[in-house]
Amino acid sequence: MESVVALDAAIVGRTRHVYFQRRLKAALEQTGRHVQFSAEQDGRFVGFIKARQQQGEFGRAEPALLLESVAVAPGKQGQGIGTALLARLESEAKRLGTPAIRTTASWRDHAIMQFFDAAGFEFSRNMVLECPVRKNRLAAHDGDKVLAPAHLTGFSMSEVDYSAEAANDFDAMAPGKLDVRALQSADLNDILHIDQRVSGRKREAYIRELVEEAMGDSAVRVSLVARLDGIAVGFAMARTDFGDYGRVEPVAVLDTIGVDPDYAHQGVGHALLSQLFANLKALGVERVETVVARENFGLLGFFYDAAFEQSPRLSFDKRVS
Repeated sequence: MESVVALDAAIVGRTRHVYFQRRLKAALEQTGRHVQFSAEQDGRFVGFIKARQQQGEFGRAEPALLLESVAVAPGKQGQGIGTALLARLESEAKRLGTPAIRTTASWRDHAIMQFFDAAGFEFSRNMVLECPVRKNRLAAHDGDKVLAPAHLTGFSMSEVDYSAEAANDFDAMAPGKLDVRALQSADLNDILHIDQRVSGRKREAYIRELVEEAMGDSAVRVSLVARLDGIAVGFAMARTDFGDYGRVEPVAVLDTIGVDPDYAHQGVGHALLSQLFANLKALGVERVETVVARENFGLLGFFYDAAFEQSPRLSFDKRVS
């Protein structure tokens, strides 16, 4: 790990020891999900690549390896080391039966863009959206009458139901009824129920892992549950990200959010995001990111309404043949 930290610092200009320490901890605890390789040349450490299996982030159904970090030592770049690391990762993806490798990168990082282009990555059909924590439009005020967009009928990362009609599209929750609080282990079954109703799929392994991570590392997970009169009606699963893809500033990534269809149009989604932004502001996190399919116009509209906009980070996919 110390060699990885030193190499990374030489490239990004600052030490990210905490980030790599957390990634190592996660890899040791979940060895089946993490794929990490190093490269040596003449007995010297010259590069590394780190990825993990995706199980359902952002509403996706197809499994993939999420490429989190790849680096080659200065002075050794351009010698095929990065290509060899990626080839080893692809080989592992085939062994695991995983059909794709996904990643993101800033369009300003010309070197990594050229690397992905040469490696056969293509633009993803998904968009990365972001919002500065201090510039969101979700702060609730007394007298607010509309908390959820009228067009949003089922708030999920995977599906928006355009057909359902509700009588209270423009009604806000009555003050004091909606309780948004930090996720607890006892919320697991409620979240599984809501997620299945929204997505139409059983994602127990994925949701269970998020809940366990939230309970085991509160410094990473900032997940929430919304209850109305004691009934769970929505949830948001988010995590603080201190270094994925070469980022140097703390970012929160919103993996999954869902509202029980029976409680659509009642401000639950906005209330969850509002509380999430408040918590992140207290933690000193500057920005929230999420990923949305380009054709999911309802969900895009929801995030745009909250002041999200397209990120300079682009999403890429590579099919594993």
